Order: sequence, then C-alpha cells, then structure tokens
Amino acid sequence: MLVRMTTNADASQVTPRRRAPAGAAVLREDVTEAIRAAVFEELAAVGYARMSIEGIARRAGVGKTAVYRRWRSKLHLVLDLVSAVAVQGLPAPDTGSLEGDLRLLYEVTSRALRHPVAGQIIPDLQAEAARNPDIAEAMQKALREGQQSVASGIVAAAAERGEIREGIDTELALDVISGPLYWRAVVVRGPKLPMGYLPSLARATAAALKAL
Repeated sequence: MLVRMTTNADASQVTPRRRAPAGAAVLREDVTEAIRAAVFEELAAVGYARMSIEGIARRAGVGKTAVYRRWRSKLHLVLDLVSAVAVQGLPAPDTGSLEGDLRLLYEVTSRALRHPVAGQIIPDLQAEAARNPDIAEAMQKALREGQQSVASGIVAAAAERGEIREGIDTELALDVISGPLYWRAVVVRGPKLPMGYLPSLARATAAALKAL
C-alpha cells in the first residue's frame, strides 16, 4: 500500500475544507413544514388566543426548541405564515375573456375559502386583528395584496382586449371583484354556495366592471 507524503509545496496548493459556522445550524425543511402545518391545525382547533408554542410543538411532533429556533413567539410565527400567503398569491387566470377569468378566479378562491381550516382561521384572525395592529397589517397584506395582483392582471388584460375602458379605477375594481366572496366567507359563513352562484357572480361582476 502506497502512502503519498504531502510536501510543504503540496500543502500550499491544498484548499482548506471550510466548516459550517457553529451558529448556522441546519434547520431541516421537513421539520419547518411540519411546524407550519401544525400552526394551521392548532389555529383551527383552539384559535389564536389559546394557541401555544407547546401545543404547536406537540402537534408537530417536535420539541419547543425546534419552534423557537425558527420563530421568537407565536405572534411572529403566525405573522410569518399569514404574510407568506400574500407572497404565494393566486394563479393568474388567462381564459381569453373577462367573464371567464373572473369565473376561474372565483372557483379557485371559493375552494380555498370553503376549506374547513381556512373557514375557522380567517374569522378568528380577523377578530384578533381588531386588537393587534401587527396581525391586522399581516392580514391585510395576505388577503388584499395576493388578490390585488391577480385582479389587476385580470383588469389589465380586459382593458387590452377592449372589454373595459382604459384607466379604470383599479382600487374600485378590486373591491368589486373580491368583495362578494369574502362577504360570504367571513360574514355569511354559509356552508355551501347556491347552485349557479359563481357563474352568475362572474357575469354580474364583468357587467359592473364594464360600467365603471
């Protein structure tokens, strides 16, 4: 067996292997995702006020330290998750018509809002937002900005096709487009939409946008 001795000249050419900084602990993505899922489940089960880091950790099957290594408190954890909704956004419809785009948007949004977890979390966080300005800001970002980018795209495409006039008030258009479903999800909170509601809503909203 041959052993190659390293000379000083050889050593000068060797690039030292870098060790990961001691503080840069590897935060396993699967653990992070398990914690995020546990937060949604815990929110739906007990609400924000009664939610605790202990409960989240227990539901995720990890220790409290794993949660605190990622978030300082339950407030920061919830703010992070709610804000992430705005970043993800919704898929931009591209059906070739204003009414078709609106109908697709309503179908996707309606499915998301009718999810049992979302149906419990959104009203609870909105109630908490009345007492906590940080949550209020995060909720506004998640519920408004995510929809705003999609609605703006729908309006811009419709204007380019000549279906609505150029220079439409985009803020008013967003209210017209997004208002009805959130009214049903947060205020009415009906378990099921009436038959044919979404096509009728898309048709009525398209007509309203053309009248602006």
